[in-house]
Amino acid sequence: MRYLGIDYGSKKVGLALSDEGGTMGFPHGIVPVTQKLVAELAALIAREGVRAVVMGESRDLSGEENAVMRAARALGEELAAQTGVPVHFEPEVYTSVLARRPPEQLPKTRSPKRRGAVDASAAALILTSYLSRDHHEQ
Repeated sequence: MRYLGIDYGSKKVGLALSDEGGTMGFPHGIVPVTQKLVAELAALIAREGVRAVVMGESRDLSGEENAVMRAARALGEELAAQTGVPVHFEPEVYTSVLARRPPEQLPKTRSPKRRGAVDASAAALILTSYLSRDHHEQ
C-alpha cells in the first residue's frame, strides 16, 4: 500500500511517498500553496496509486492546534472529500529540526538534493513515523 506524506506550511508543502510496501517514507518534493494545491495533490495521488495520506499535526508548545494546523486540517478534509483517500494526522514535533541535520546524518534517499529538501525530508520523517507503528493497514 502506497502512502503520501505531507508537511504543510503556509507557503509551501513538503511531500514524501512511501515504498510500495508502505514501510518507509522518502522525500518526493515540494509544491507551493496555491489555489491549485488540492488538484495537484489529487493528481499525484492518482498517478502514484496512493491509498492513504499522512499529514503532519502541528501544535504549539502548549499542545493546542496552531494556525498552520487549522489550515492543514482544512486541506486534509478537502483532499479526502475530493479523492476518497483517507487522511491521517501524525504529530510532527521537531521534524523540521531533524530534517535540517547535516547530510551525513540523514538516511540516504532516492531523491536528488534540491531547494525545499528540508520540507520534503520533514514529510518523509512524518510519514516514516506513522508507518513505524502497527496502527496502519498494510
